[in-house]
Amino acid sequence: MQPSHTIQRIFIHLLSLSALCCSQPLLADVILPSVDDKFIELTVEDPTRDAGYVVGDILNRTVTITIKKPYELIEESLPIIGYEHRYKGEVSGIELVGIDKKTTTATDSETHVLDLSYQVFKTHRVAKPAALPAEILKLRNTQNPKEIVQYRIPSFNFRISPLSLIGQIKLAQEMYPFTPPLTLDTNKAMLHIKLLAGLLALSMLGLLYILGTRAWLPRMGAPFARAYREVKKLDDSPDGIKQAVSCVHAAMNKTAGMSLFSHNLAELLDSKPTFKPAQYEIEKFFGFSHQVFFEDCSQPLNSVNPRAWLLTLCRHLRDCERGLVPDIMQGDYT
Repeated sequence: MQPSHTIQRIFIHLLSLSALCCSQPLLADVILPSVDDKFIELTVEDPTRDAGYVVGDILNRTVTITIKKPYELIEESLPIIGYEHRYKGEVSGIELVGIDKKTTTATDSETHVLDLSYQVFKTHRVAKPAALPAEILKLRNTQNPKEIVQYRIPSFNFRISPLSLIGQIKLAQEMYPFTPPLTLDTNKAMLHIKLLAGLLALSMLGLLYILGTRAWLPRMGAPFARAYREVKKLDDSPDGIKQAVSCVHAAMNKTAGMSLFSHNLAELLDSKPTFKPAQYEIEKFFGFSHQVFFEDCSQPLNSVNPRAWLLTLCRHLRDCERGLVPDIMQGDYT
């Protein structure tokens, strides 16, 4: 055989092979009949919102499809990562960037869970519609391998927003009418506000309990609290000082449940140990009382300001009867 004839035969074979390839469309391009819905159970979990996406955002959807026998999934028909889908004849700018498939098999069916991740790669100067593609799955009849059908997973429509606005835009025309308002989660902030409000209320209640003179809370109307109010109403005259000392004596007697003097003070401190921090002040008061009632009143008293001295004493003893530790400074009784 001459070389020229050999070359001609090879060229003819190549032309025939090319024509054969062009005349046989790929399986993905063939429009196949749809499978009967009774053989399919489909559940799709789409993104929770359908607007407000920008370039770079990833949309996740989970497709759970149960295929009943005699049909089975053709694995090669699953969506391909990086495949450019088209929307109304143009590249959609939505690309599949991840797919995860989990399969469970039963006696009469198989269930496939597809976790699909799509990323937005295209934007516009205004908000524009887009869609996650309607993926087409191919199924094979295991009892008749020549029978191949398809099932269409519905698309998900949403809108892509621009990263920035250019020029004048009529929002009334561009606003998607079914877009719900984007709300912020305030639960955490409200919890902090409630906790701080509770802490403030407790702090105010504590200050009221420590500094209050009225009988609004338990143990606030005890004898020394009333004595403090009564002494506060008196003046600095000698008669006023005597009345103030008498009020303090009455409060001590009521607190001790007996007539209290310096010689039986230990009984009060044993029965009510909260008064021990003020022991020195109480002993000082008995000396002051003796000077007021039994010594020469023309002589100056031990305190520069007797009424203020008695008010301080009553305030400290009021703290003791409320179970608090009085803030006693050495200068209070000098």
